[in-house]
Amino acid sequence: MKLLLKKVLIADNKAPDFGKIQDILIENGRFTNINNHIETEADETISGEELVVSSGWVDVFSDFAEPGYEHRETIATGAAAAVIGGFSHVFLIPNTKPVIQRKPEVNYLIGQSEKLPIYIHPIGAVSKNCEGKDLAEMYEMQQAGAVAFSDGINPVQSAGLLVKALQYIKAFDGTIIQLPMDKSLGVFGLMTEGIISTQMGLPGSPTLAETAIIKRDIDLLQYTQSRLHITGVSTAESVALIAQAKSKGLNLTCSVTPYHLFFCDEDLHSYDTNLKVNPPLRTRADMMALRQAVLEGTIDCISSHHSPQSWDNKTCEFEYASNGMIGLQTSFAVLNSLFPSLSKTEVANLMGNRARSIFNLPQESIAIGADADITIFETKGNFSFSKKRNQSKSANSAFMGLPLKGNVLGVYAKGKWNKNEFGN
Repeated sequence: MKLLLKKVLIADNKAPDFGKIQDILIENGRFTNINNHIETEADETISGEELVVSSGWVDVFSDFAEPGYEHRETIATGAAAAVIGGFSHVFLIPNTKPVIQRKPEVNYLIGQSEKLPIYIHPIGAVSKNCEGKDLAEMYEMQQAGAVAFSDGINPVQSAGLLVKALQYIKAFDGTIIQLPMDKSLGVFGLMTEGIISTQMGLPGSPTLAETAIIKRDIDLLQYTQSRLHITGVSTAESVALIAQAKSKGLNLTCSVTPYHLFFCDEDLHSYDTNLKVNPPLRTRADMMALRQAVLEGTIDCISSHHSPQSWDNKTCEFEYASNGMIGLQTSFAVLNSLFPSLSKTEVANLMGNRARSIFNLPQESIAIGADADITIFETKGNFSFSKKRNQSKSANSAFMGLPLKGNVLGVYAKGKWNKNEFGN
């Protein structure tokens, strides 16, 4: 197949033509010509005003629910949602049934993804059954293709176990992904602890439940000199702790969800169960601190925390609703709407380039002869997420119908052009 891109801005800082507006020709999965003007017949030509091309975006913490929970999502429907959102690489958390904790489970996910339009990367469990008691077979999973290790939505609570895990992965330069939650402090909270939780009569989860475990994990990281990524950062103090640790040269990175940047606890007055997430939405001051951390570069990347939930698990009393929100299809539009001053390159960095570096993914640039793995997007068009646009098997999103900015035109990966039929 021949795909011709006309007058696109190249937002790949590794590319020879970085920052230039060029025509790009892709043939059979490779860049064959990049020039000011290309005249040739192509199977499809993409053109428009102020189009941008970057390396394919990467999401580092998603739940596709398969195997075991296919009523919420499948690998196929999750991949379809990822394409709409502009992602060519998605990391899948291990909280499935069975848990992704051995080579056969990793092989299953990789095998299931072979015919999909994007790349699926299994995250192997740190502990057996994600129970936090005994180490899982991490080396075996790494050899089979696991991209990182995490207990997903059940973060490691035992300091002793996490130390062993951080030491173990140094043998193959691995990375642990940790959700910042001390369950002994925050297990009964339905939202963040504060004035709003008191007004609403809901039990609160203190920010201490997050900051205490981040402090501990930073100490353990300093002790082991290993690699740690904290995802779902949600408080101002967390950002300050991470910035301080980075200044010491620790191999620490972090990501934030789009919904923690967009919403705060004040938005919960309607008891919208789609806003029940973990970590919970924090105060407006925390939300603004997260936005500032994005602008200052403390936040390394955006992570959707795509968490599909069935209708029954969200259409109920707030107390009984499951945590989580789908997010792959709205991540870019939320980021683009909140930060209109960000350069196209910084958008590409937050959506994928930095994640590639953190997790040692292929670093092919937009250059003649390289494999094509790209996302094409524009930042000015209007965007509104709707049930018609939704490709996930679940619809638990608080962004439905909200006016946002920016559209993904499509993803080119695995030698195929995957056009976003729901674009601008």
